[in-house]
Amino acid sequence: MTFNKFIKLKQEEALNNGKEDSAVIFLLTYLLNLSTTELFNLLDKDINDNDILEFNKLFDLYLHHNKPIQYLVGKTTFYGYDFKVNEDVLIPRFETEELVENILYRYDRYFKDKDVEVVDIGTGSGCIAISLALEEKHMHLTATDISEKAICVARENALNLGAKVDFLIGDMLEPLTKKYDILVSNPPYIPSSEEVDSLVKDNEPNIALFGGNDGLKFYEIILKNAANYLNEKAMICFEHGYDKKKEIEALALKYFKNAKVETLKDLEGKDRMTFIYIGEFHE
Repeated sequence: MTFNKFIKLKQEEALNNGKEDSAVIFLLTYLLNLSTTELFNLLDKDINDNDILEFNKLFDLYLHHNKPIQYLVGKTTFYGYDFKVNEDVLIPRFETEELVENILYRYDRYFKDKDVEVVDIGTGSGCIAISLALEEKHMHLTATDISEKAICVARENALNLGAKVDFLIGDMLEPLTKKYDILVSNPPYIPSSEEVDSLVKDNEPNIALFGGNDGLKFYEIILKNAANYLNEKAMICFEHGYDKKKEIEALALKYFKNAKVETLKDLEGKDRMTFIYIGEFHE
């Protein structure tokens, strides 16, 4: 059987089972240690029977045992980098790459070429902090998480990718001891009563998913205490639920009355990010 026929067959099987067909390419490139381009160059070639056997073992766990493909292969790609992921950390989402992109853009606008202290609250796999550290040499990163297991994963990712990040174990802002120019967080923001896909709820750490009754619990905790850890000119960068624009803006102005608040849409046109500018910011 050619790769082309095998891929189409498995993609159809995935869709028929209510799963994402993109998992087929992801799993094949992992098992064969190929780039996507290299795999596509093999479409007219025959796939090895042993490779089919190994593929089907993992694919069955994905299709019929509700296991995320990223956990099965032990990694995912975020902002062009390969990150280790397991059941101790959330699987990074594409929307969070947009948060990183917007932070870098606004760093260039407001802090360009200046050394800045940046803290990532609730770092999980470390994807935000590590990506920022790798992309901008003037950013000096600190990252916190309440989960010691998550911090272990994040430290391993930083080591593998050659990123310098100081990791602290503790709840939200509690382990911080200095002041920062940029605070970023993608905290748990799913309301506790909201229905969540079983693939997510049954596998990813619930402590990193749910944000209280209204999904705003951790934003209030951060904003209530953030002034103690921010310099006079500082920027807070949040990812949040697409329907929480007004609530996040109200919370920001509750604790930072003179701040400028900017809501950004993701590529799907949803209100997904809020940036809070404290102190003197000039266009």
